[in-house]
Amino acid sequence: MELKHLLTTDDDNRAVSPVIGVILMVAITVILAAVIGTFVLGLGDQVQQTSPNAQWNWEVDGTALNVTHEGGDSVEANLLEVTGPSSVTTYEDGSDTIVCNEEASGGNLEWTSATISAGDTCRVAGDAGTDNTFRLIWTAEGGGSSSTLSTYTSN
Repeated sequence: MELKHLLTTDDDNRAVSPVIGVILMVAITVILAAVIGTFVLGLGDQVQQTSPNAQWNWEVDGTALNVTHEGGDSVEANLLEVTGPSSVTTYEDGSDTIVCNEEASGGNLEWTSATISAGDTCRVAGDAGTDNTFRLIWTAEGGGSSSTLSTYTSN
């Protein structure tokens, strides 16, 4: 008898199902709004830039070391730097970082435009020396990430 009572509907229990459905729909809506709000408001400032995909050629010209953009994505000059041992650079500040978007104190030729594209060259060192490693590093605007675009070890 109890089984028959469970299977028959009772007028007092009919409204329970719609109320639970409404509560579930409201809960799903609130959760979706929170997730969307997090992506729109919280992650909008954190979109990471990807490093440029470009080919670079390192070349020794006499004793000077030059790096040339051979092709691929153009790169903003102010986002590039070349690092190497300060003992082989001709720059008077003694730094081991050479910023290739301005004329260095040693008078070496640097990037000639704000945007580096195929054919642009930067003179990195007056004397590359031997067994010295130089790196061309790209840093995203705001400094959020960086990537080594190319590496050269002198012979």
